[in-house]
Amino acid sequence: MADSVSSPSGQQDEGETRRDFLLVTTATVGVVGVALAAWPFIHSMNPAADTLAVATTGVDLAPIDPGQRITVMWRGKPVFISHRTEAEIEAARAAALGDLMHPEPDDARVVEPQWLVVVGVCTHLGCIPLGQRSGDPRGEYQGWFCPCHGSHYDTSGRIRRGPAPTNLEVPPYEFVDDTTIQIG
Repeated sequence: MADSVSSPSGQQDEGETRRDFLLVTTATVGVVGVALAAWPFIHSMNPAADTLAVATTGVDLAPIDPGQRITVMWRGKPVFISHRTEAEIEAARAAALGDLMHPEPDDARVVEPQWLVVVGVCTHLGCIPLGQRSGDPRGEYQGWFCPCHGSHYDTSGRIRRGPAPTNLEVPPYEFVDDTTIQIG
């Protein structure tokens, strides 16, 4: 038995393998126990059902006429939805990217060309730009105008003049069907 290893007392090292097994088993049970104990705390950090309910907003676009704009609320922020006319779409597409303060092509900002969906918060200081109502000033580029500091946005919600550093944000949205979008 030259191959077997003996301990000083002449017994096989069977105790070490048993000790290793018990150590690994105890550690495994301990890790599982800690994970099970921590799960309620981790789960409590998930948003509540009422919070998840306002995380998405469905909007029926059918009653909105071309040229009309509406405002809906999403996550406590106004979202501007504009049913753009052909003239507004062409004006947005005709803008040279080199002339834009924050270059972004119109087709990167819309899913369907006739529908523009943007968060209605000025990217300068968080004001709400004018231009949603028919009598509101829309600025030099016929989009939105923030009177607080003079930011002008075009019909694609891109900053064209003023202190705002970036375009109006496009929230995540998708078409559920031909006349309904889901924001969020």
